[in-house]
Amino acid sequence: MPIYQKYSKINLISNIFLLKDGDKMEKIIIIGGGVSGIVSGISSKKSNNEVTILEKNNHPLKKLLITGNGKCNYFNKEFKIAHYYSNNCDELSKIITKENKNKILKFTTDIGIIPKIKNGYYYPASNQAYSVYNALLKEAQVKKVKIINDTIVTDIIKKQNQFIIKTNHREFIADKIVISTGSKAYPKTGSTGDGYTFAQKFSHNINAVYPALVQLTTCDKFIKELSGVRSEVEVTLTSDKIIKKETGEIQFTDYGLSGICIYNLSIPVNQLLSQKKHLKVKINFFHDFKINTIKELINELDKQNQNLKNRTITEILEGYLNYKIVNTILKISQIKPNISWTNISQDKKNTLAKNLISLSVNITGTKDFNNSQSCIGGISLKDINITTLESKKIKNMYFTGELLDVCGDCGGYNLGFAILSGLLVGEAIGDKND
Repeated sequence: MPIYQKYSKINLISNIFLLKDGDKMEKIIIIGGGVSGIVSGISSKKSNNEVTILEKNNHPLKKLLITGNGKCNYFNKEFKIAHYYSNNCDELSKIITKENKNKILKFTTDIGIIPKIKNGYYYPASNQAYSVYNALLKEAQVKKVKIINDTIVTDIIKKQNQFIIKTNHREFIADKIVISTGSKAYPKTGSTGDGYTFAQKFSHNINAVYPALVQLTTCDKFIKELSGVRSEVEVTLTSDKIIKKETGEIQFTDYGLSGICIYNLSIPVNQLLSQKKHLKVKINFFHDFKINTIKELINELDKQNQNLKNRTITEILEGYLNYKIVNTILKISQIKPNISWTNISQDKKNTLAKNLISLSVNITGTKDFNNSQSCIGGISLKDINITTLESKKIKNMYFTGELLDVCGDCGGYNLGFAILSGLLVGEAIGDKND
């Protein structure tokens, strides 16, 4: 039985607890039971405070369970600032450090997550998100962190040195509050942007929020001819300059481009389009063959033509690529499919080679928040103490995870940041000695 069921009927009594010296026990309320919220709760719980997590869903960690198609890639060995995006990367770089990398790995190991590392990607040894899910909830249970499900926060009011949290059930009083509600990405899991509203109420600046780690759309009609095709490629996002390169499996759809390499390219797309930038994705179908220039590809095809007698250009290229890709590229290059390589003019050879190593796709946008794994934009890091994630505007108010203007590449970077943000907040809140 999943551990969360044990939390579904939490006692809602809000007694005032006293320490031995007569001081009132601090009450900590965390809004949101995602990874950063649960980690915040675990790491902030001490004998001198009471920690309660309010979760709007019927169980916490809903998004975690579908991460990595249920396998849960929770971290990456390449935990570096180069894999993160923000409108204030200089501030972000202060916490994306080797010291904090070790802190994340120690925490996950200490709560019983056994890693299986593949090409730098960290997965639970079981290959199941439930292993991470149960480890987090068990640790919360051991630490006596309360989790109250089916609780929607409707308002937060600051009154003197305390916070009044209004919900669909009752009011809660907190000495410190952590807002961990997630971004707008994949709202089916409960991330509907509530945290931005709460942050704005307290005068925090929100950098424009857009879908990220998401499919790209195009107006180019030839893409529909490739729908359903997958291919190992190098992709390059360009405007008036090269913005980002990725390698991996691309998936062609009737609306545009998909696949992990495309998700990583997508992060800055909406921001750039809002600045009226003209964006293209250039696709090299021969990158896996270590061919990156027109000259190299023409030499390769010359050799193949010599080795394979009486072959058409279609038959030669189908030795390398899916037939749909071959047919589409030949059509775009205005080359007849049954012609021999020898009979193609040099200009046409150059055109064909260019389209095979740098097929240009015009980018018009991305799919929406319902399809995105994360968001770019969010609460400005200028409004946050980056080492504690406490608001610079409201004392004892903290923010974690995707709410902040931080977005990582695919591959465990966003979950890694969620864990780190929870640890930083927990350390700042629970820094008193037991």
